[in-house]
Amino acid sequence: MDSNLTLELRHLQLEDYESLKSIMEVVYKDFDEPYWKRRDIKRLLEKFPEGQLCVIIEGEMVAAALAIIVDYKKYGDNHTYNQITGDETFNTHDPNGDVLYGIDILVHPEHRGLRLGRRLYDARKELCESLNLRAIMAGGRIPNYEEHSENLSPRQYINKVKRKELDDPTLNFQLSNDFHVKKILKNYLPDDKASKEYATLLEWNNIYYQEKEDLLNTKRSYVRIGLVQWQMRLFPSFDAMVEQVEYFVDAVSDYQSDFILFPEFFDAPMMAEYNHLGEAEAIRKLADHTEPMLEKFKEFAVSYNVNIITGSMPFIRNNRLYNISYLCRRDGSHDSYEKIHITPSEETSWGMVGGNRVKTFETDSGKIGILICYDVEFPELARIYAEQGLDILFVPFLTDTQNGYHRVRHCAQARAIENECYVAIAGCVGNLPKVNNMDIQYAQSAIFTPSDFAFPTNAIKAEATPNTEMTLIADVDLEHLKELHEFGSVRNLKDRRGDLYEVILRK
Repeated sequence: MDSNLTLELRHLQLEDYESLKSIMEVVYKDFDEPYWKRRDIKRLLEKFPEGQLCVIIEGEMVAAALAIIVDYKKYGDNHTYNQITGDETFNTHDPNGDVLYGIDILVHPEHRGLRLGRRLYDARKELCESLNLRAIMAGGRIPNYEEHSENLSPRQYINKVKRKELDDPTLNFQLSNDFHVKKILKNYLPDDKASKEYATLLEWNNIYYQEKEDLLNTKRSYVRIGLVQWQMRLFPSFDAMVEQVEYFVDAVSDYQSDFILFPEFFDAPMMAEYNHLGEAEAIRKLADHTEPMLEKFKEFAVSYNVNIITGSMPFIRNNRLYNISYLCRRDGSHDSYEKIHITPSEETSWGMVGGNRVKTFETDSGKIGILICYDVEFPELARIYAEQGLDILFVPFLTDTQNGYHRVRHCAQARAIENECYVAIAGCVGNLPKVNNMDIQYAQSAIFTPSDFAFPTNAIKAEATPNTEMTLIADVDLEHLKELHEFGSVRNLKDRRGDLYEVILRK
């Protein structure tokens, strides 16, 4: 390549028509009608001048890309080229549509070593993002399929191209530009004999797309998380404990936090008055305080305008003891999650049983999941959450030794990386010498991130001082997760071998 070569990417103009025609005559020489008429290009430029692009080298056009905007739901995934272009009138162009549809892309064969197609595709992506369109779609030719059509179905052919077992320069190029094959189209271009009239329906999703919403309900990219590293201490009454809870809610909400996370069994100090009872009886007495505490949390979520994950508390239903956590939203609604995996000591000392519901929760600051302590050590649960679109995983925990704490911590960090989400953990510190089975606690609360360029190099957004009562507040950016899903150095969610294994949630 000549180092002094001058290259310009610009919008196509009607005066460029003869140059465009000459490229089409070469590229589409095997078609019955190898080029667009001047009137067609004139009509296209009148309807959508921003979508028509070309590359000029040394004053000569060498590549071009043509596109329209369509309201995609009107056509669906089974359209033909004539349908999507309005029989090549472009009357299907809709400035209020949601998809940038690629009509054509051409590169003169003499200039195909300059990556001009990639340059045009990148320009289309920028246009899609700037116009806030949901996706780019196009019907893609598979011109080498003719050589293999007797032995391979179109799907088999495409899969072999994906695996580099066969070469199809057109499809290879589209896949390398982050497009995926949504489905196979039949009779898409009747004149495309080389593709045997098949085409790939290609899609590139705009991860920055924002649906139009009421301004008051618009979700922000940045989410502020507050963690409460709770000091175990004796309280003279239930009201005194509520006062301490409200103190932390007040303090964290003053920083305009979107979420507050309390630890597992933060209310254990209330068992002191039942210490004369057996351990199983004492925790069942503690469960009497759970519903009154929930009402207080719901009140605080609304009055302090913050979403609260209530840590966890014991709960009795049908005479069975559960470990339950609540999500109290700032709009007054609430949901609950029951710990799935019960530790050996919870089962033998308290007779606790596990819940059976695994689902994410919608909030005004992203989709969240809750796993209580031991649950985070089972990767299947977080994987199910990830498949449901998880943004942030909250893990209230209670650990008495550093061994137990590091099990929770390292598993939480793994869940953040493998599921491309944020994970926040909060635990209790201190000791309760007058409460059986709750003697000593060890914790270092933290917020973990995936591990890639957009995140801290150690994949830790923030962490508290170990074994000290405090709050931890940090911002996380949900847009970074979207970018990671599509463009990460590695893509743990997209690269899973679904053909080989899967995680199934039994209903």
